[in-house]
Amino acid sequence: MIWLYQAADAIRHFLELGGDVLWGIMAALVLMWTLILERLWYLYRVHPRRRQAIIEAWKARSDTTSWYARRIRDCVVSEAALELKQNVSLIKALIAVCPLLGLLGTVTGMIAVFDVMTYTGGGNARAMAAGVSMATVPTLAGMVAALSGVYFGSWLEYRAQVEAERLEDLLQHS
Repeated sequence: MIWLYQAADAIRHFLELGGDVLWGIMAALVLMWTLILERLWYLYRVHPRRRQAIIEAWKARSDTTSWYARRIRDCVVSEAALELKQNVSLIKALIAVCPLLGLLGTVTGMIAVFDVMTYTGGGNARAMAAGVSMATVPTLAGMVAALSGVYFGSWLEYRAQVEAERLEDLLQHS
């Protein structure tokens, strides 16, 4: 239980060190990873059952070769592709927003440094240190947050495309 207190204390200290912008980065990061985990759940738990139900419904049709049947197949595949791609663009947008929030933290930190320089004349390094940390920590946090989601954002987009094409192929050959 002590480790939990130490972890919470370290996070609190980090958030104080970087300023208020870190709260925005943390909110974007939590939302991004919530959506990533939801998409992974969908891909591995929900979609296989959905795909199987679509295939069974398609096989139960008496007509699978007419023009109307092909349009119905295209519609079903399109709906499945939309379900597969749901929230992927939002994930990619959050990945892009994290470094921008870090940049916002850099600007607000530099404003704090200039504020200290205005009042102390620029000779007090200790007074400027808080502003410098507020300028660098959010940049680091924004980059780390974005990098943590880059692979999964691209992979989810790729996997959604592959699964949609796979469903289309399964329906054409059924």
